[in-house]
Amino acid sequence: MQVHGFDDQAALAEQLLGTLGPSGTDGSHDHSHLLRVWQNARRIAADEPACDRAILAAAVILHDCVAVEKNSPDRPRASRLAAERARQILTHLGWPADRTERVAHAIEAHSFSAGIPPETIEARILQDADRLEAIGAIGIARCFYVAGRMGSSLYSTHDPAAAARALNDQAFALDHFGAKLFKVVDNFQTGTGRRLAAERGRTMQGFYQAFLAEIGEEEQA
Repeated sequence: MQVHGFDDQAALAEQLLGTLGPSGTDGSHDHSHLLRVWQNARRIAADEPACDRAILAAAVILHDCVAVEKNSPDRPRASRLAAERARQILTHLGWPADRTERVAHAIEAHSFSAGIPPETIEARILQDADRLEAIGAIGIARCFYVAGRMGSSLYSTHDPAAAARALNDQAFALDHFGAKLFKVVDNFQTGTGRRLAAERGRTMQGFYQAFLAEIGEEEQA
């Protein structure tokens, strides 16, 4: 499989993506998602000279190698399931055990729902790079895309901003901003990640306020 956009790690990306095969039906976790996460990771890694780029690239490419839907009861285990498959793939390809475990740890720790602290620079970069995908303009698009896959409504017509009710992002896409996305902005591991997150957080805040204004709810924002 020929790949583009992975610069000095193109050969590794071609090998690993060939192992994974074609993207599934989830457009929020397809090959373009991997490329965007790599672009984020590359920007962060430029300011982190201790980073091993091969380990980082492998972790980026394999971090979602087990597909688990957002509304699945297995969602909190998704990163662990992906890490285990990554171990199998890298071991089969002849990677040393210590480097394989560094990739696996980065994958396990990247997930918001797993709650595993990242202990290596590659794990911190992957966590930041993947969380950048959840916010900003791309994050907004993915939020509503996933809501459509889950059959959620755009917002609550009775209380769009959840002023007098509990947030429910399983039922309403707009609730996902308050339930998770705005919180993600404040949980980054690297200086570059925090700077990029702040920029994307402002994009989301602007969108959220504009959305409420367009449905006549700006005073409740």
